[in-house]
Amino acid sequence: MGNAEVRKEEVSLQRLLEVRGLKTYFFTSSGVRPAVDGVTFHINSGETLAIVGESGCGKSVTSLSIMRLVPVPPGRYMGGEILFNGEDLLKKSEAEMQAIRGNEIAMIYQEPMTSLNPVFTVGWQIAEALQLHQNVKPKEALEKAKHMLELVGVPDPQRRVHEYPHQLSGGMRQRVMIAMALACSPRLLIADEPTTALDVTVQAQILELLKRLKEELGMAIMLITHDLGVVGEMADRVVVMYAGRVVEEAGVCDLFEQPLHPYTEGLLTCIPRIDRPRGKLCVIRGTVANLAELPRGCRFHPRCAHAREICTREEPSLAERNGRRVACHFPLGEQDSTKKVV
Repeated sequence: MGNAEVRKEEVSLQRLLEVRGLKTYFFTSSGVRPAVDGVTFHINSGETLAIVGESGCGKSVTSLSIMRLVPVPPGRYMGGEILFNGEDLLKKSEAEMQAIRGNEIAMIYQEPMTSLNPVFTVGWQIAEALQLHQNVKPKEALEKAKHMLELVGVPDPQRRVHEYPHQLSGGMRQRVMIAMALACSPRLLIADEPTTALDVTVQAQILELLKRLKEELGMAIMLITHDLGVVGEMADRVVVMYAGRVVEEAGVCDLFEQPLHPYTEGLLTCIPRIDRPRGKLCVIRGTVANLAELPRGCRFHPRCAHAREICTREEPSLAERNGRRVACHFPLGEQDSTKKVV
């Protein structure tokens, strides 16, 4: 292995973001809701980490917490750390966070039509980020905006840069959002369900675009999705969340080949397969846990086919097993080699 390859491998293993015991609660008139409750994970430079789970499991609140965009009140950061380049984002002032958002950490939201300003051209909106973070002149920023539109595959960028969001298709608007997010060459891109509102063909184009730009720009991606097909296509590692907590973390191949948590197994089983009898669709029984009335013990036990008596009394700790992490008293396929994660 040459020096260049060694340096590349060392960079790829650098820990870019580390979330430690993050707690983000919402205080409402009907009670306290622990949307994110002691979440711990990390993202290395240049890798793609997928965060998966059903709606309401805490995926999007985790991403908003990292960006410090949770509305306070009703939200409140109750504990933990969010270390980016070794510095805790929860301790930074709003002015410091404004310098980080869109510059070092950027985010793509689910629905571009609600994220883009309808009264400004798409070129102006991309150029605004460049003027704010890189202190470039308006004319230079607009030229860079055209280049970014070309980079993300928007046809005829010279014309599109002067158009408004309503003049573009859903796929083109999503490409504009990606161009805006990448304009300042962030080190971390958070993509929150970036293909949910798009048809299958456009989804494939957007995912291929993200993979290409990741390689070209050397950035890390935190991909939030409920689509395990997208996870298999994009991710290096996967974090599975349920009811505000991490229940499993593993490399994408390990997770698909041998899930350790019953919830992960349920998610994988729900993927439609052509080798099943016609009309046969598997589901996870029951409904997602109510954050205002969480069950005692393991939060998944009311829906779990493998639950035993201890699961109803004691909440399992997140434990390490052969380089993976799982929060389950009786992991699937493994019964020993357990070590608590501190």
